Amino acid sequence: MRSDIPLFPPNASTMAVHVDHFYLFMWAVTFVFSIGIAVALVYFAVAYRRRHRDERPGEIHGSLLLELVWSIIPLLLTVVMFVWSTWLFFAQARVPDDAIRVNVVGKRWMWKLQHMTGHREINELHVPVGKPVHLVLTSEDVIHSFFVPAFRMKKDAVPGRYNETWFTATQPGRYHLFCAEYCGTEHSRMIGSVHVMESAEFQQWLAGGPAPVSPVALGRKLFTERMCVTCHYGDSGARGPALNGLPGSKVALLGGGSAVADDTYLRESILTPAAKVVAGYQPVMPTYAGQLGEEDVAALIAFIKSLPPLAGDAASRKASDLRSN
Repeated sequence: MRSDIPLFPPNASTMAVHVDHFYLFMWAVTFVFSIGIAVALVYFAVAYRRRHRDERPGEIHGSLLLELVWSIIPLLLTVVMFVWSTWLFFAQARVPDDAIRVNVVGKRWMWKLQHMTGHREINELHVPVGKPVHLVLTSEDVIHSFFVPAFRMKKDAVPGRYNETWFTATQPGRYHLFCAEYCGTEHSRMIGSVHVMESAEFQQWLAGGPAPVSPVALGRKLFTERMCVTCHYGDSGARGPALNGLPGSKVALLGGGSAVADDTYLRESILTPAAKVVAGYQPVMPTYAGQLGEEDVAALIAFIKSLPPLAGDAASRKASDLRSN
């Protein structure tokens, strides 16, 4: 889009220009067909108006060529729209491997964000230019929507689940952040800013202020304080399954079936452990719903994902290390 037209925000991400091109194509198709239909309507109303009371229109036998034209052209246009929009959808869904992860929690009426370095922000997000940023979103109360117009990026934050999206900012600057889902009386005040900085400036920002506590470190602390280590220590006689190497694996469930241990599964297992019990274990784990906030849950998940896969005696040694910490 033209940045000098106030109606349109600037193109400030790698995906923004692709979204704009698709939008312009959709707009052009709509405009051409709307004008064509309006002109044809006026022309037919004038050219084929009834001139005499006893006038009757002639019988229409149809035209194969006309039928093919108005069938094939719309078909080709809809195929182009489908393929183009599908490419955009998957391009925005595939998070680059080198992306910086940021946990985002929507709460009436603010955005709480935490970098993997431990830096926390409220209604502000600092990111480096030219580096992919991976957002993992959830909500503590109602549905919110993380919307940055300049990045052409919008993703819902839904209670009880994790949604993921990403962007790569291309221009340093300050960009508006909105909640695009009505969430209550103060919805209009749930706004913020994304600060895109040069790499050196971003590193300087990270180095400023007090030393932060990383999510992994906070998760380890919670894992010990909540006595999780007394059950999940990787021994054959443990009351809970081993967590080393669990994320991303397929888990057999009590009573049949299986589940993939993604972030949503781990969150559910922490807050409502009886929902999906691992085969070979009993539902003895207490629920932590109402006791842990979304940031605490995210920290525990980060800690679990940081545990390396272990085998044999190494699992027992790691369990002893965890208990000693």
